[in-house]
Amino acid sequence: MSPTITTSSEANGNVSAATARAAASAAATAEATGPQPVTMAKALNTALADAMSADSSVLVFGEDVGMLGGVFRITDGLTATFGEQRCFDTPLAESGIVGMAVGMAINGMRPVIEMQFDAFAYPAFEQIVSHVAKMHNRTKGTVKLPMVIRIPYGGGIGGVEHHCDSSESYYAHTAGLKVYTPATVADGYRMLREAIDSDDPVVFMEPKKMYWTKDSVDLAELRSSHEERTTAAHGSEGRAAVARPGTDATLIAYGPSVPTALAAAEAAALEGRSLEVIDVRTIVPFDDDTVCESVRKTGRAVVIAEAHGFASVSSEIVARVQERCFHHLAAPIRRVTGFDVPYPAPKLEKYYLPGVDRILDAVDDLQWED
Repeated sequence: MSPTITTSSEANGNVSAATARAAASAAATAEATGPQPVTMAKALNTALADAMSADSSVLVFGEDVGMLGGVFRITDGLTATFGEQRCFDTPLAESGIVGMAVGMAINGMRPVIEMQFDAFAYPAFEQIVSHVAKMHNRTKGTVKLPMVIRIPYGGGIGGVEHHCDSSESYYAHTAGLKVYTPATVADGYRMLREAIDSDDPVVFMEPKKMYWTKDSVDLAELRSSHEERTTAAHGSEGRAAVARPGTDATLIAYGPSVPTALAAAEAAALEGRSLEVIDVRTIVPFDDDTVCESVRKTGRAVVIAEAHGFASVSSEIVARVQERCFHHLAAPIRRVTGFDVPYPAPKLEKYYLPGVDRILDAVDDLQWED
């Protein structure tokens, strides 16, 4: 049975013990000062804990996110730290999870909900499109929906049917939603904190295959930087990042495709080509300036994404770059994407996902002879 949920004002009187536990947990984490090897999963988990500690209106719920800590353990320890009124399990009903979050957000809470796998979120799609995305506009701006929909997405884990998909285009196409997808451990922390702080609904796409990747980061410094940042100066939203500088061509990628693009750039360097890699970071809003500045400099571009190529985010990126950089292009923009077929079985996944060889083939096709 799901616990009884209090309103924001009621919650303020009931969270003192949880806040004390959270503060103790944060202090324990902060003791390990300086850069440490941290997984993406740990960064996301820490971001959730820090947000819940900082704001009693933030709560987390979804399927198996409570005592189990989620399938990928992103919510591990949150129920023990904050109690069952702040992090709890729901029935296996995605549309109900989103619908309940809408009601909570309208009434002053900041729900962070987990869709256990990307393809599991489809039963909630009607709620997301008809209510989450439209409520602010429908009420002439009087009703805000500060909620985050966390969706583990993409391939690379050998998941069976309905457990791996690349659904970002559906959400990016829906006006009224922000769509974030981190590609580094540090961005996992930063962007999730920013998503939770946003007064607009955010679909937060988490690359499944990157949960266990490690980077050397200072979580205490990330926490401090977020606390010092003003609302008007959010660092990640609408800002792409130059993940690797280069001069000969630009590789544009996001989420799980960024490491693949970086590996391709490393391989190309051995062949004497300098490839710049742009990490899009937030699909919506999209950073035209950073992307186009790179393409105008290099004159060539390849867009890389795991999702199907037809009518996709990669299609939109190509169109935007073409419109803004036409007179700077030395060759047509190429794409390396998943094939336009249903997501394959685990043993065929390696043939479906973009890889280094396919990216280098696309780079070779950028009319270098001209």
